[in-house]
Amino acid sequence: MATDLTQLELLTALEPVVGENIDRHLLIAKDWYPHDYVPWDQGRNFAALGGTDWDPDQSRLSEVAKIAMITNLLTEDNLPSYHRTIAQNFSTDGAWGTWVGRWTAEENRHAIAMRDYLIVTRSVDPIALENDRMVHLTRGVHAPEEFGGVLDQVAYVTFQELATRVSHRTTGAVCADPIADRMLARIAADENLHMIFYRNIAGAAFDLAPDQTIEAITKVVKNFAMPGTGMPNWRRNGVLMVKHGIYDLRQHLDEVLRPVLKIWKVFERNDFTARGEQSREELGTYLDKLGRDVIRFEEQRDRLLAREAAKSEKAFQAVR
Repeated sequence: MATDLTQLELLTALEPVVGENIDRHLLIAKDWYPHDYVPWDQGRNFAALGGTDWDPDQSRLSEVAKIAMITNLLTEDNLPSYHRTIAQNFSTDGAWGTWVGRWTAEENRHAIAMRDYLIVTRSVDPIALENDRMVHLTRGVHAPEEFGGVLDQVAYVTFQELATRVSHRTTGAVCADPIADRMLARIAADENLHMIFYRNIAGAAFDLAPDQTIEAITKVVKNFAMPGTGMPNWRRNGVLMVKHGIYDLRQHLDEVLRPVLKIWKVFERNDFTARGEQSREELGTYLDKLGRDVIRFEEQRDRLLAREAAKSEKAFQAVR
């Protein structure tokens, strides 16, 4: 029976692939600047500098759009935790270290642009936003105990980057503001390139250590949670985002899990041992269950939205 590769062996064997994909990423990625995506002419001073403080009536975003923007921004804000996690699981040396630094620098732009937009346009309460940022970053983000090592981390960030891309794009749509939509489309493009980088590394890992890699993929898929889990008001805001299609089970299954697994040819590979086959079967069983859960969820959501629409119509008719 083949012996599993150690973390050091995996990192060493995958490093040339990391280097190749850094070169590819730098060739494709476009430089952009957060200040170009912010409508500065809408800005004005707050009371501390002789202006007026924030009032809810100043916001032109819907409640769902505000919640989605705040959730996405606070998620991006926790970059120090993410940097620590990937640095611990990858390396700060060689090609791995180069990628950790480049990825961190690119991700930081996202929070800069989103915060400047929200504050300048007075779309959300800046005091509440800052208080939530302090709470969220103080707590930090900690990977589940069962996630450990380069394969688990590469698998997780592949799915997470794509999930974040979807969330940014749908948030841009509900903002009903072409400036916000353009900004979030730019951020989503970054997330997509990051996903491709990690997806390529995981693809190489499949060829290097197929059993270990399918086990990592299965573990991550079954235990996946968005990185914003645990932020202030996470449960309430998450429910609203799911309810209004910012990021829901259908998107998770059809736009994130299935496309990535298809690229990796997970269910077509023939290089697994019995151990890997068992893990692949476990993954297939989970996806089948998730597919059934999606249908039930959508039926329940449709009924809920129909009841809310009927209630709103009834209230409207009562005041006519």
